Amino acid sequence: MDTLVVAEKPSVALRLAIALGDNRQKRMSLNGVSYYQIDNPEGRVYIAPAVGHIFTLVQAVHQRGYPVLEVKWVPSYEANPKSEFTKKYLDVLKELSKKVGHYVNACDYDTEGTVIGTNVIRFVSKDGLKGARRMKFSTTTAADLKEAFSNLQKFDMNNFYAGETRHMLDWLWGINFSRALTSAVAGHHTKALSIGRVQGPTLALLATREREIGNFKPQPFWKIFATAKGVEFVNIKGEIFDRKVADAAHRATTSGSPLAHVKDVEEKEQPLRPYPPFDLTSLQLEASRVLRYDPSSTLAVAQALYERSYISYPRTASQKLPPTLGLPRIIGELAKNPKYEAKAKRLIEERRFRPNEGMKSDEAHPAIYPTGVMPKELSTTEQNVYNLIAERFLSCFAGYAKLAKSRVVVSSGGEDYSANGTKILERGWLDYYSFATLGEKELADFKKGERVQLSKIEMRELQTQPPKRYSKAALIAELEKRDLGTKATRAAVIDTLFRRAYLDGAPIKVTEFGMSVYDALRENVSMILDEETTRKLEKDMERIVEGKKTEDEVIGEGKKMLLDALKLFDSNKSKITEAMKKGLAESNIGLGKCPKDGGDLVVRRSRMGKQFAACNNYPKCTMTFSLPQGAKIVGTGKTCEFCKTPIIKVIRAGKGVFEMCLDPNCKTKEKWKSRQEEKAVAKAETAAGAAIPEKRAKRKAAPKSKKPAKATAVKAKARKPKKEVI
Repeated sequence: MDTLVVAEKPSVALRLAIALGDNRQKRMSLNGVSYYQIDNPEGRVYIAPAVGHIFTLVQAVHQRGYPVLEVKWVPSYEANPKSEFTKKYLDVLKELSKKVGHYVNACDYDTEGTVIGTNVIRFVSKDGLKGARRMKFSTTTAADLKEAFSNLQKFDMNNFYAGETRHMLDWLWGINFSRALTSAVAGHHTKALSIGRVQGPTLALLATREREIGNFKPQPFWKIFATAKGVEFVNIKGEIFDRKVADAAHRATTSGSPLAHVKDVEEKEQPLRPYPPFDLTSLQLEASRVLRYDPSSTLAVAQALYERSYISYPRTASQKLPPTLGLPRIIGELAKNPKYEAKAKRLIEERRFRPNEGMKSDEAHPAIYPTGVMPKELSTTEQNVYNLIAERFLSCFAGYAKLAKSRVVVSSGGEDYSANGTKILERGWLDYYSFATLGEKELADFKKGERVQLSKIEMRELQTQPPKRYSKAALIAELEKRDLGTKATRAAVIDTLFRRAYLDGAPIKVTEFGMSVYDALRENVSMILDEETTRKLEKDMERIVEGKKTEDEVIGEGKKMLLDALKLFDSNKSKITEAMKKGLAESNIGLGKCPKDGGDLVVRRSRMGKQFAACNNYPKCTMTFSLPQGAKIVGTGKTCEFCKTPIIKVIRAGKGVFEMCLDPNCKTKEKWKSRQEEKAVAKAETAAGAAIPEKRAKRKAAPKSKKPAKATAVKAKARKPKKEVI
């Protein structure tokens, strides 16, 4: 019986076809969509792609407002015009379903891949999921794909139920709370607001840190330093918060003998084990630290490398490399790459094939590792991420590094001072992973009991520092630590909070508006921000996978929580509105005073999404000014000397910063208007000049006879399909 294999993306469908067809696959096309046909004695195999989610959730019954409690799956193109391109892929899958009796979900082996493939099969098949099977693979190499197809697994329905539950709860929480928030500021804010099941706790985490920073009051403290043999020692009292104690220690040292007594010298060797192989979070953290890459970008690049068979599946929580991966073979393949040849051959010569692993594991996938397939035509970004993964992989097979740790204590005037040093004795894995940062600090030679000259004795007054703001990568790590969100969604949650203007900057700062949303919810409906609520639902979804809870049970509990929160929201809606209006006003003040009535000029957005400056006394005052689009607008506190309107600062990413007054007819705009007119004239002259030869060409090409041309059928020459490059 014929089989339809559903791939998650076109690129993976091609790799599946080449692997399963041993390069004898036939490339077919329907509606511009390529799919593949493999003729086997036991039956024909069709391999066709989805393009991610080609089904999406919508509310079951059209309604405005909230609460919305019933949802259904529909083709994505029916729900969103931007997804119109998915229709042709769905049409191909529907057409092929008429020819087959068996189905295989070959989408990524994770919750999302399970939901994508399961939805395709159950909605296009006349028999639903009857007889459907699952492919499980961690790389898109030919060997792994063949093995996965030869060992098809039972359909992972519990994984689907858990994934569908997550989609439904996230959709219900998102749409209901977002509509509630938006309704609370109707007439005061034109952009849609959102808050979700994971967005809420994430915002709360950041806002709490922001409040700690804002309320932080620095305290002075003192540290006392002394130098001997060019080495800086610090008083062992460390940070001294009592000035009298610090003065006494400093006085005792300076008034005593200039020769200090070497009280103790400690030296010991310490092994340093290699870092474990990457899981997704540690890869995002390292790429942020070393390459300054945004976590979302790192994931996108890693996904592209996976789809081209260069690395294993990146959305993993594992730091394990099981022997079944064929680790010696992979190291051998890396030895063929000039960039890693020396390191890989050294591991082979020393027969180092057992990796140092981390504690984290993932039942679905191993740690991220290079497959050994030689990368071709990588962009700089792709090459950098690949190199990070390859070096980390090789380094975890290498020997431990060996460090010499030293500590010297000197005493003067009854005060003890210490200095610590580190020296690398054997580099081991440090030779394999060039991104490791291990600063060496060698101490001069000190002998216990000797007397040494002290110099540069000083007492420094310092201040305590507030907690640090999170970077995106550090926030992802913190969310993982708190079991909030999933490895595949955390970066997207953070990006959404930025798009909603709740967050700004790097490191991350919560905006005034973001703080007003947080305060309004914390004081009136705190459950939306509660980590425990989100964690409970996450645990319940894990129990669905384990077969300990049903989808209906967890969705039912989630709906009850949702209704309770919405009831509380509505009872406190007026308070929420006032709190958020205040935040909106505070976040918008700063462009200057309205020249008409002295009100505050603030940034507003039209229904079309265009930003403009308007008086906050609207509708009493209707004064408005146009603003540059796609730019951040900041007030300067200055007014123009000619037109007396406020001067603003315009900030465009990658295009610099400039200042301008708001009045479009100001004297300062005359040069700019002249340049624009010159450009317009030049453009018109160019267009007119091009039209003359164009008209001549048309006259020359016109047929001399007025008789109608005879229609002829021209047989199109079949073009040889381009060779697919892997």
